[in-house]
Amino acid sequence: MGSKKYPSLNEKTLGWLTFLHRKVSINDDWSEDGEPLEWWDKTSNPPVLNFARFDLSESSYALGLMADVTPAWREAYAFILKGLSERHLTFWAAYDWLTQIGPDPNRGKYPKEWIDLWIPDHLVGEYDTPGWVANGIEPWGLQKDPIGADGNLFFKGWLNLIQSLHVYMTGEDTWGTAFQVAGVDRTRFDWTQHRLVEHLSSQWSKNRMGPHCENTKIWPYCLSAAGLGLQLYDAIFQKNTHSVYPEWVEHTKNKYYGFDKSGALEWTPIYYDPLIDHIHAAGPSNGLTIAFYMMPQDPAFAEFLYRTAVKKLGWDNVNKEIKMKPEPRFMALGLACAKEFGDTTVEMRLRAFAEANFEPRWFGENNINFGYWFNLDEKWPRGQWAALAMMAEVGKSGAWSNLFRNPNLEKFDAPTLEGVDFPNILVSQAFNDPDKQTLNIKLKSTNKAKENRYSKISITKIPDLSSIRIKRDGYLYDMWRATGKGSIEIDISYSDIELEIYTGWSGEKKRGEFNKIINKDNLSSISSGIIQRPQSLKIIKTSSCPCCASIHN
Repeated sequence: MGSKKYPSLNEKTLGWLTFLHRKVSINDDWSEDGEPLEWWDKTSNPPVLNFARFDLSESSYALGLMADVTPAWREAYAFILKGLSERHLTFWAAYDWLTQIGPDPNRGKYPKEWIDLWIPDHLVGEYDTPGWVANGIEPWGLQKDPIGADGNLFFKGWLNLIQSLHVYMTGEDTWGTAFQVAGVDRTRFDWTQHRLVEHLSSQWSKNRMGPHCENTKIWPYCLSAAGLGLQLYDAIFQKNTHSVYPEWVEHTKNKYYGFDKSGALEWTPIYYDPLIDHIHAAGPSNGLTIAFYMMPQDPAFAEFLYRTAVKKLGWDNVNKEIKMKPEPRFMALGLACAKEFGDTTVEMRLRAFAEANFEPRWFGENNINFGYWFNLDEKWPRGQWAALAMMAEVGKSGAWSNLFRNPNLEKFDAPTLEGVDFPNILVSQAFNDPDKQTLNIKLKSTNKAKENRYSKISITKIPDLSSIRIKRDGYLYDMWRATGKGSIEIDISYSDIELEIYTGWSGEKKRGEFNKIINKDNLSSISSGIIQRPQSLKIIKTSSCPCCASIHN
């Protein structure tokens, strides 16, 4: 059948997919009266990321990549993303905004490591740590709606990204219908995705430094993630809301980043507080965390940040040992960036490091689930870190950028595999070849109790049923029937199967190439934008940052 030339999902990816499916299949209670199940990660990287909604957002990224590997089969991805999106509307998703009212009562009791890491030196004991949103403080006052609020960018930005990825699976305007989001004191607020995007882009246009997350703190890291959501939303709905992102990058570059006279990067931003004109910064390697989200939006500056970080960390030096810096999030982001930019040396070194230190492990019934356990001796894989580590397992170099810059919208009109008994049957390949006019499918059975029993699948959106010809494992196969206009049903069994289905579909994919080269023209804008420096600047000199890591470099 020659199916090897078509993209496919590897074993680890399929194992991770079955675990995500398992997580969203159980209707745990994220309301004010319940609590997310323990496998949702609300532990990692305190005090800034130890909230369950970050497990929702981090878990969504690899699903977008999977859909581009198997564009003719997306129903499992859609199911999972719907579950992630629905949970992101709840009390526990907005927990910080709904419960952290006013200044942090413990701001005078922060441990020294928090003070050194997060607090401006001149405001120790008088300033809230990142991660405390301080809903209700002036000049904004109490804002009960987590989307309508002036702040809480990291809630609304990632919500739009997850919803956009869900629409990318289905081609349906699911979130264009009103939904409710949980607010302070059990209030509920009606929104649609389109109103959310209009609100977010309007806030961004009015605040050229960027909307804030916690009250008083603007994070380029979070804004770059929010930009991805706008970028994909625009591609799907033919809008132009993403223009705020490149304008913001250029406007803030010389304030948020430090360059020496030669243009070399000296420091990168963690957060900016406009009320006191303070930038909390770190060394160049911190730019790696921003580069991951910036890559599809500003590839030149993102690669500049990545290359500078890699050089500072010594990851490109084969004679230098790679060490944990200090937690897996940073290492996983580095591996994803290396793969994306086609940096084979760094990618191979970080892959070897991950295999040795991330504790990859199979688990669950019949060992069909896969995850990274990070030697934590916990009951479940650590959700946020494992999700980011999986990014390097899906797709080829440039796949992350192509997802946003050249999304495959043609798949919605192409022959599509549906009705798979997932996860009892896994789909590693589902790809339309427009040249051969074939749909190529590879299935794998995971349920030993059902081995060789009867099942069935459906193929929809076939342009001409009279042209159908099917091969199963290389031989002509006639166990199929028409079920409607453009649809057929195929008898299969719970076993490993390869299908080649001649459908007559000859559409051509319109996918651009990701420009992975920084040239002089691209670099010319790296030091443009506003010139003024902040009144207050603190550059962290410790390697203990839980989300940025190794920021002394």
